[in-house]
Amino acid sequence: MLLDALYVNGRFTTLDPQRPTATAIGVVGGVIVGLDEELDGCQAELTVDLAGAPVVPGLHDAHQHLSARGQELQMCDVSPAAVRTLDDVYAAVGRHAATLARDAWVLATGLDVGKLDDAPTREGLDAVSGGRPVWVLHASHHAGIASTGAIRRIGFADPRQLSDVDGGWIERRPDGDPTGLITERAMTLIFEHVRPQPFEEFVEAIGLASRAALADGLTSVTEPGISGRMIGNSASDLAAFMIARDRGLLGVRMTLMPEISALHEVDGDTPLGLDLGLRSGLGDDWLRIGAVKIISDGALTARTAALCCDYADRPGGRGLLLDDAGVLTERILAAHRAGWQIGTHAIGDAAVEVVLDAYERAQQLYPRTDPRHRIEHCGLTNDRQIERVKQLGVVPVPQGRFVTELGDSYVTALGRERAELLYRQRSFLDAGIEVPGSSDCPVVDGSPLLGIHSLVNRQLPDGTVLNPAERLTPLQALRTYTLGSAYADHSEHRKGTLSRGKLADFVVLSGDLLAVAPGTIGDLSVVATVVGGVVRHGADLLTSR
Repeated sequence: MLLDALYVNGRFTTLDPQRPTATAIGVVGGVIVGLDEELDGCQAELTVDLAGAPVVPGLHDAHQHLSARGQELQMCDVSPAAVRTLDDVYAAVGRHAATLARDAWVLATGLDVGKLDDAPTREGLDAVSGGRPVWVLHASHHAGIASTGAIRRIGFADPRQLSDVDGGWIERRPDGDPTGLITERAMTLIFEHVRPQPFEEFVEAIGLASRAALADGLTSVTEPGISGRMIGNSASDLAAFMIARDRGLLGVRMTLMPEISALHEVDGDTPLGLDLGLRSGLGDDWLRIGAVKIISDGALTARTAALCCDYADRPGGRGLLLDDAGVLTERILAAHRAGWQIGTHAIGDAAVEVVLDAYERAQQLYPRTDPRHRIEHCGLTNDRQIERVKQLGVVPVPQGRFVTELGDSYVTALGRERAELLYRQRSFLDAGIEVPGSSDCPVVDGSPLLGIHSLVNRQLPDGTVLNPAERLTPLQALRTYTLGSAYADHSEHRKGTLSRGKLADFVVLSGDLLAVAPGTIGDLSVVATVVGGVVRHGADLLTSR
């Protein structure tokens, strides 16, 4: 047999119980056709010597906003990695504003007020913007701060006229004057003016993010929300990904989740879908339509996640459902009946309960085989809810990295005891539930190695461990980012392990993450990323002949 590529002298961890390790992999047409002795006598167009390096199956982020990651690489960075104080925020915004046209929007991203000495205000942004409208997006993407100029640009000459909307609210001072903080669905007031990004710029953003993802060791990404009112860029998002793929800009495999507002009634027997009756599953190994995305509540850092009990630091505050339970349930029923896989954002325990009830009701009314509905984040859960997740065949999609980067805010919001019930990956696994690995980047760092590090160590920003019983072993953590994420996408038959007949996606690492000290997993680096048997990142670091 003539192989397209032969990778030799590697230390492959395959995650295939029939052959847990290997030293060589052969590729034809982007697919693994043999390992080790199965390749005896084969010739290859290209042979790559891995020089004894450890190799793992391709890493798959089951919840990363790849296109937003690319867009935010083009914005002003006010994340904790870039700023330490409120003055730093204002200085960064001012520097960025000075590079723009006088009437341009100044867009900044990554704000984490919990790590600053104080929060930005609209007046503070006014002072540094040179008269330009400013919008500073919170790291959670569930809130942002608008300058006075921004409020006026969207049609409110008097900022006091800025009003709440269903599913979102405006923070006000005791005298009723808005501070500039806008949350949840109220952010659409801003989005209607700063979106969509021009099509060609959006395609470029996808390419930027793809390169960053490949450098992180990602071979597959599930984008949790395109073409929606609150999430995505425009109705042409799918077309932009197709163009990026056609131009060779998209090097990672993508599953795209259309937001529920992109769906509508269609003729025929499909009550809810995209034009032509498209639904979950259409596409190929490179680009496909996944679950429909629904958002039920907000975020803990913005204190908008819907809780069963009050926030520890906001007596009387329990967050909110963006739509009441009845409306949310009807949307889930309609999408389920139309044949969609569903991924519903639910962080607070009250939101998780409503979503579980809706999934159960949907299956009772319109039974389907293995719909594999998801709960994106599934953040705060009690033991009974975990049992229901298992019973209903639901896939939770938690983010281990949240604990490391945002955990201090969580402890403040919930108190230490309740915060221990956050992102319970080990409890899910112990209950027999398949758990994918994900980041929610650009909310937090998108590196899967850092994600695995966080799953194994569960350290808060201060270095203490949040509920040690929820830590995973390195092998369990690796499995979430491979087989677990493939399962969440209904694609475990194509990827997740290095097995004959599966896609030739794998990552060459600087060290063995299953053997190094758990506290050093995050120090490992990606040597090369191979997708479909082709080195998409790090080719200069490998020896080929």
